[in-house]
This record gives sequence, structure tokens and C-alpha cells, in this order.
Amino acid sequence: MNTINKLMAGTAALALSTGSLAAAEKWDMPMAYSASNFHSENGVAFADCVGTGTNGEITIEVHPGGALFAGADIKRAIQTGQVQIGERLLSGHQNESALFGFDSVPFLAPSFEDSEKLYAAAKPKIEALLDEQNLALLYAVPWPPQGLYFKKEVNSVADMEGIKFRSYNNTTSRLAELTGMLPVTVEAAEISQAFATGVAESMVSSGATGYDRKVWESLTHFYEVDAWLPRNYVMVNQDVWADVSDANKAAITACAAEAEARGLQASQDYTQFTMDGLAEGGMTVQPAGDALMGELREIGETMTAEWLEAAGDEGAALVDAFKSAQ
Repeated sequence: MNTINKLMAGTAALALSTGSLAAAEKWDMPMAYSASNFHSENGVAFADCVGTGTNGEITIEVHPGGALFAGADIKRAIQTGQVQIGERLLSGHQNESALFGFDSVPFLAPSFEDSEKLYAAAKPKIEALLDEQNLALLYAVPWPPQGLYFKKEVNSVADMEGIKFRSYNNTTSRLAELTGMLPVTVEAAEISQAFATGVAESMVSSGATGYDRKVWESLTHFYEVDAWLPRNYVMVNQDVWADVSDANKAAITACAAEAEARGLQASQDYTQFTMDGLAEGGMTVQPAGDALMGELREIGETMTAEWLEAAGDEGAALVDAFKSAQ
């Protein structure tokens, strides 16, 4: 091969190599919860699946613990293209649409079975809302049933008067108001510090959050009330998604389906494990008493009526579809 041919061959090889490198994409995926949380671990498994499924053409770097963006900022970061993909609790955005709070209506769907039926009824509406906001839903995973955490014994709503209560969405803020507690907005990554410093003294959350954050270092009681099962949603920017090849879209969609099923199973498995962990940490873990549950259910009825009024006909249709599936 003469010198000119060698140069041409080398140039062609370099162009091919450069083209391959240009085709590879790196997506940043912020997540609000700790690296050890099952949602975050599921996100890492999803990212690994995407890297393999797209033959390395798309790689996803997961940023857990609110390291890249605080939880409240993640959805906006995806919408505006600051990141390509991310995970967010949509019930934290009910100020945009009441429908985003469908999974946090007290006692509407308090079991995993009911939660899945409610999600199936709501999914088309949620996808349509997200589409209007330049977002595409990839998968969603429920938290375990929500219980109440305190640093003292609580037997009635009257016992909650004046307690500083960690809120993370409209539902939790309203619950605080109706029980006489004081709502304090605290991001998931800040929970341990908030309880340790007295910024917050109580919260409604799953056993998973309390276990991950070792809240037994500050709190003493966990009451099982099975209030609701909120979901975390993994979403991708629509403009980014539009540029993904059909083959890679199929691969990512398949990975998302696996992540949704795997996450649901993890949530179910984690429920009892984390409650056992709270007890081992020294907390009193037990079902709420009949008197307290009766009062909470009355408050739940008030909050359900308020949500239905805010969500309008679409909310009513969603609930009707859910109830008809039972």
C-alpha cells in the first residue's frame, strides 16, 4: 500500500472511530433517595440494562441522594433539558395538576393490589399530562404503605397537637393541618438531620424511608396505618427521547418494564424487612389503635373530598375506573 493509500485508510478509520464515539450518549439520572434505597438500587439496575441493551450507545449515570438536584427540582431539570432522565415523586407537584396526587389520596388504595389497580386507571391520564410538559414516562414503582412516625406514644389526633411534621407534598401538608401538627418541608436527603436537630419531630412515610435514614436515632414509634402508596416515576425528556433510535427505544422500554416489575417486588419484599429493622433499631412498631384509626379515616374522607373537588371530572372518572376494576 502506498503512502497516499495508507493516509486515506487511516483517515477513514479515524472518521469511523469518531463517528462511533459521537453516536454514544451519556445521560445523567438524578434520584432523591439514598444509594441504599431500593428505588435507587433499581435505578442503577435499569441503567445497567440500558447500557447493555443499547450496546453502549446510551449510558446512564445515576446520581442518588439528591446529589445532582434536590428532589423538588428534579422534574423541572428533566423538562428543561438540564438532565436527560430522572426520578421524581409526582405527588409533590399537585400545584401543577391535582391528578398528580392520585396516589396519595388517604385510604383510597391502601394495599399493593389496590395500588396497582389505581395506577392502571390513572396511567393514561398521567402520561398525557407529562407529554404536555415535555416528559415521557418510562416506569413507576410504589413505596410500601405509609405509616406514622413519632418521638412519643400517640393514641389520638389530640396527641399530635403542635408536633413539627415533615411534609413532602400537598397531601402531607394538609394532613398536618387537619391533625393540628405543624408542616415543615424537608427533602428526603435531609430527613436524618431534620430529626436530629429538632427541625421535624414526625412524618408519614414508609418503613423503607425510616430504615434507610436510621430514624430510630431520633424517633421512638412507628404506627402502621397503610395510608397510601405513593409512587416514584422515572421520566425522560421528550426532545431527548425523540432523538433515540427505534431499536434503542425498544431496548430502553424493555428495561423499563423489567425495572417496574422488579421495583414492585422489591417494595413488597422490603415492607416487612424494614419494619423489622425499625424494631431492631429500638422503635416501637405496631398498628395504630382503633381510636386513632377512626379519627384518621374521618380526616381521610375530608381529604378525599377535597382532592376530588380539585381534580374535577377527570379525578372522578379515574376513581370510578379504579373502583370498577375491584
